Amino acid sequence: MGNFFRHFPGLDQCSLNSFIMIFWGCVLHVLISGSLQAGHNGFHHDCVEAERLCVSDRMCNSSYRVLEYCAAEEAVSPLGPEARKECLTAEAALAQSPLLRCKCHRGNRREEHCLTVYWTVRFSNSYYELESSPYEDLETDQMWAIQNSRLAAIVSGSSIVTEWDNPCLEAAQACGLYEKCGNLRSEYVLACTKRVSGTDTCNRQKCHKALRRFLDRVPEEYSFAVLFCQCSNALCGERRRMAIVPSCSFEEKEKPNCLYLQQICLKDELCKSRLADFHSKCQPSPISTTGCLRENGAACLKSYSGLIGTIMTPNYQSNSSSEVSQWCSCEGSGNKQQECDKILTMFTQNICLVNSIGALTSTAQYALEGTQPSVRPSQHYQHDDGNAIVEIGKVDKREGNQGSFEGIQLISEKATVSNVQSGAGQLWLSGTLVLCTLLLQGALLLLWL
Repeated sequence: MGNFFRHFPGLDQCSLNSFIMIFWGCVLHVLISGSLQAGHNGFHHDCVEAERLCVSDRMCNSSYRVLEYCAAEEAVSPLGPEARKECLTAEAALAQSPLLRCKCHRGNRREEHCLTVYWTVRFSNSYYELESSPYEDLETDQMWAIQNSRLAAIVSGSSIVTEWDNPCLEAAQACGLYEKCGNLRSEYVLACTKRVSGTDTCNRQKCHKALRRFLDRVPEEYSFAVLFCQCSNALCGERRRMAIVPSCSFEEKEKPNCLYLQQICLKDELCKSRLADFHSKCQPSPISTTGCLRENGAACLKSYSGLIGTIMTPNYQSNSSSEVSQWCSCEGSGNKQQECDKILTMFTQNICLVNSIGALTSTAQYALEGTQPSVRPSQHYQHDDGNAIVEIGKVDKREGNQGSFEGIQLISEKATVSNVQSGAGQLWLSGTLVLCTLLLQGALLLLWL
């Protein structure tokens, strides 16, 4: 310590203590504020992280392991009264645990693990709890406004020259110009059209998985343009209806009962979660200006697209209508007729969903009037005819394509709310560190002088 004071003759022990206090105060400020910032961004609400924290606590871990056993046994057969009582006791013991406040991120690589944790600690009502979503709420308004300017050039259909008024064809072509969209679209089309060896049927499970990958990873300005393109003729409407390859992903030889579909869905954590998200985000309200209880049409459409690729996959009813429904009926529902009708009408008579689709296309048309997207030529072009994907670079002119793709704005990376918040948080933290460094340097200079 004596050598240290010789380098700074104006610095005594008291001054050194003051300097150390300033230093550690600054460090604690950064750590605490960074923790709060991370909590604000939803990091501490992730169920996988909440599980990790729980298992490190002896009492929490004990109750959680009981609930894991309960969930596993209940999946096989209903529990007896004594076993169920023990399960409910374990659930009550976790009432104040972060596990009951955690959420998951759709499309995340840990999504299925996260959802397992979410439903495990909701043992008492996990089968019927569909009014609250297991997915974290995203502040979509700001991102929606940004994406509308991009979506406008695709949905409204004035960027690519074609012989017919076919925004859905133009949306498919725009998707082909963006590498991620084109590749993932080709992937699901191949998965949904390939026949299982020795049969005349597709592998629906692989088809659904590929569809989910497309919708979870492709920016909404492209995926929504393919799903919700506005049509004024049957040719366009048929392309829109065929977008998800319904012969594999949607239709069956006979329509099953809607109650049966929902029963299967509720036994699958991913499907149940997507259905709960739809119920929560697309809940209609007769007094709302948008028709949605949450006043968020973007969140409703996002949750609707989340159902595609599950057994509850919805699609357009025909090529002449924008009405959507499931491939099921309520025949033979008996005394559960009303319950079955409720499943059907959550699509066919859902004013929130209908208005959200309408608002998407009308807003895109309005945004287009003041939008001049930059021209970025692509070396690759993917053209599709019906369900067939032809080799990239070859252009089939039967549908009026003239090789002109000007005005399509390519998106190099998906700007999501999470990475925008993450970037802002990192910038804020870096700024705080720089400020602390300057303060410390100034304090050291003053003490030395």
